Order: sequence, then C-alpha cells, then structure tokens
Amino acid sequence: MLKCLTDEQVTKYRRDGFTFPVRAMDSTRAAAYRQQLERFEAEKGPVEGALRNKAHLLFLWVDELMRNDRILDAVADLIGDDILCWNTFFWIKEPQTESYVSWHQDLNYWGLDTDDLITVWLALSPATPQSGCMSVLPGSHRGEFMPHEDMYTDGNMLTRGQEITVEVDESKTVAMALRPGEISMHNGRLAHASPPNTSTDRRIGVSFHYMPTKTRQIIGDWDSAALVRGEDIYGHFTHTPRPTRDFDPATVAFHSKASEAVKEILFHGAKKVTQAL
Repeated sequence: MLKCLTDEQVTKYRRDGFTFPVRAMDSTRAAAYRQQLERFEAEKGPVEGALRNKAHLLFLWVDELMRNDRILDAVADLIGDDILCWNTFFWIKEPQTESYVSWHQDLNYWGLDTDDLITVWLALSPATPQSGCMSVLPGSHRGEFMPHEDMYTDGNMLTRGQEITVEVDESKTVAMALRPGEISMHNGRLAHASPPNTSTDRRIGVSFHYMPTKTRQIIGDWDSAALVRGEDIYGHFTHTPRPTRDFDPATVAFHSKASEAVKEILFHGAKKVTQAL
C-alpha cells in the first residue's frame, strides 16, 4: 500500500523519470525554514562553497527536513523503506542574476551504482519559469547516459560546468514549477537543467538525494550517507552523525572529511578542479 504518492504518480515516475508537485509541508512551515536560512545569511553571509554541500551536517533544520516523514513516505513508495540520503545541497538563485544550471545527468558523475537514486527538490520560495525552476527531459533516465563535456562556463552552478553535448529538444521538456513547501522528485539519471532567475524574489531550494541502502560508491575509496529510514544491512557507506545544534563541532569535523570526499568524486576525471565545493 502506498504511503504518500498515488498510483498515477508512481506510474508517471517510472515512465517519465519524474513527478511533481507533491506537497511536503504547508507554506507557513516552508516560510519558517526560509527564515532560518536567511537569519543565518544575515549574520554570517551567503551560503556558498562547502556550506552548500552535505548541509545536513551543518544545519540542524536541514537534518530535520532530510528526515521529514512526508518526504520519506514519498521516497519509500518508489524505492522501499531502507533509505540512505547521500547528499543535501542548497540551490539559491538571487533575483535578476545570471546563475543557471546546464543540461546534465547527475549519476554520470556521482559514482553510485544504482538506477534508483531519487532527487527530491524542496521549494522554500516560489520556483517558477521566471525564477528559474528546474526543467526535465521526460524518459531520459532510460538507456545509456548522454555525452557530456566540462565547460566551466561563468554562471553555471554545477561543479565542473558539465553539459550534455547533444542538442536537447526544448519542446519536449517540462518545467517543474513549485510553490513553497512542495517537492519535485526525479531519477538521478534524468536530464535536467534550470535557467536564470529573472524574477524579483530569490529562488531557494534544497535538494535531497535518496538511494537504496544496497547502493555502492564505485569511484571514491570512502563515502558517507545518512541512514534516514529502515536498516542498512550492507554497510557500504559510513553513516553521517546527527547534529545537536547548528554547526555542532562534531558534525562540522565530519563535514570537512565528507565534503572533501564528495569533491574528489565529482571531479574524478576532470581536466581541472575548482573551489566550487
């Protein structure tokens, strides 16, 4: 019996590689999480560089979101009840700026031997075509990976500016607009991208990357993930500790090692390494 998604949503996800929108929380609660982020930014500055990556080790409220029962119920409907979260990541586009994400397929770079990784993208502000919401290419999660090239283009939010080198037919793509508190879900093999934010508000999202516990890391010698539901009988990943407060010294220390490991994985085989993470 499904916990959150409808039969139609599950069918669509299997066929097209994505489904949206799914209501994870009401807009008031989403606004409260946005306020926590923006209070931190007001005091400490932008969430950039390494702060964007493995954010659940730094911010108690991101750890809380990663374990949100509504989100995990939706993920469990697709991959079962034994769930790891490999990474959490901030995606923030300021209004009237040129930041964008090129067309790419994540699992081409992440070293994870699964076809069942699910990216959950939670909107903390309106994600619209004007603010640069994500677009996806239905069905592109099936078959071989599309060819990519590292472009390192200015404004590209990806680590190495990775970009699909064959033309993507924009007429076949779908823009996944979300209201605050809604999520989209897409397969880690699915081609996706997002344009600049031309609106007058920030576009703030947090992504959570969930996978079955049987998944292995096949590029890096060491990797970590959070056990967020069920049990892990495989032990392929070191489980991340839970913070007791924002910037808990114990999890900050673990974050340094974990984020460096992710950086090495993401830049594996790259011509150059940047300070993006």
